Amino acid sequence: MRNKLLDIAESASLREKRFTFTVGDTVDVHTRILEGDKERIQIFSGVVIAHRGNGMSEMFTVRRLVAGEGVERTFPANSPKIAEVVVKRHARVRRAKLFYLRDRIGKATRLRERRAKAGEAQ
Repeated sequence: MRNKLLDIAESASLREKRFTFTVGDTVDVHTRILEGDKERIQIFSGVVIAHRGNGMSEMFTVRRLVAGEGVERTFPANSPKIAEVVVKRHARVRRAKLFYLRDRIGKATRLRERRAKAGEAQ
């Protein structure tokens, strides 16, 4: 049960268009980076292993391998630093959190691809 005043205050900062991805999807997260007075976009690609919270506290965690080492980054879903999230691949998973991928290496980290149903558009 949340306070109505908090909901009103948070609604001004929420993103109008929500991201449409789920846990298991491979995504490219486009992040705005400020370097001095210039701004550039940096892309972080990986698998969404966790999604938690709602409203302003909504966050998602993306994991990828860099030089054989696992790197995870947690992004606030409503942050203005996130320019966009592009879904590259949908995976079929049976869990809400994919923390078991941390213990796996190589081909064991592959996830089954989720096919679109007949009436569903991607």
